[in-house]
Amino acid sequence: MTNHQDRLNDTFHALADPTRRAVLAKLTSGPATVSDLAQPFDMKLPTFLQHLKVLEECGLVRSKKVGRVRTCHLKPKPLAAAEDWIGAQRTLWTKRLDQLDDYLRHLNATETPK
Repeated sequence: MTNHQDRLNDTFHALADPTRRAVLAKLTSGPATVSDLAQPFDMKLPTFLQHLKVLEECGLVRSKKVGRVRTCHLKPKPLAAAEDWIGAQRTLWTKRLDQLDDYLRHLNATETPK
């Protein structure tokens, strides 16, 4: 269980940064080179590579080097685990809020006017 929680934590950590989210959005269109991915960002390449490292370590991105070119690919499986967790939370909180709504309606209906 801890390993699953650790992977989920790593995924949410990776998604917490707007640069990394933008990289993932770009990769939804297909594989891209590191140079292509880094181009829109106003940062030095070593800094950008740290973002890629976070994405690779949590399993959202895989890269392959051919010659001098490193190409990155999206691996969406960790996103599915995060989506499952969010869905479970949504279900839980929807149920709790529905129960609160029912309770408040009951209170309102049983309250005697003064």
